[in-house]
Amino acid sequence: MKEELVANYGHFFDNELLDEISQVGVYKTVREGAVLIEIGSYVKSMPLLLTGAIKILRQDNDGDELLLYFLEKGDTCAMTLTCCLGQTKSEVRAIAETDAQLIMIPIEKMEEWSAKYKSWRNFVFESYHSRLNEMLDTIDSIAFLKMDARLLKYLHEKARVSEDHIIYATHQEIAYELHTSRVVISRLLKKLENMGKVQLNRNHIILKQA
Repeated sequence: MKEELVANYGHFFDNELLDEISQVGVYKTVREGAVLIEIGSYVKSMPLLLTGAIKILRQDNDGDELLLYFLEKGDTCAMTLTCCLGQTKSEVRAIAETDAQLIMIPIEKMEEWSAKYKSWRNFVFESYHSRLNEMLDTIDSIAFLKMDARLLKYLHEKARVSEDHIIYATHQEIAYELHTSRVVISRLLKKLENMGKVQLNRNHIILKQA
């Protein structure tokens, strides 16, 4: 665990903090599709992502979802940080986009490290900044991009975080994450296929242009 921790977070944290994380952190492996954080639950620990990708989703009053952003190795979730420090219920759902490995940090260590380690404080502030920019990008996409452009941007992001141009997702799953209907997604995917940007198959979509 220490080697993976250093590889992903060594540029952020000093050696003493890395040692503490190795001592108190809980190593965890999750499979694709696993729910890590549920809406309405109390967050007892904060994840540091070593491998894989996690998607963060928001849900409206009707149960419809919207993808906010992806977490990748070297990241943590600003929403989780807020819930941990405020001891409030989570307002987001975190699901493993791919198989992933994490180190879970106990909630009681967060404030202690914020006072003790400048590198931890800087990491927390940078994480807030990065996640805020990603949420603003999501808002801009909703406000300014047509749905076909949003869909293509979404497919490229899925391919990037999974490091695979083959996307295993149903039209309904895509519709949930883009907060639209399956009929709209199916129509736009067919349009993208006619434009030569994707190839539609029974159980997957092949992204044909980078």
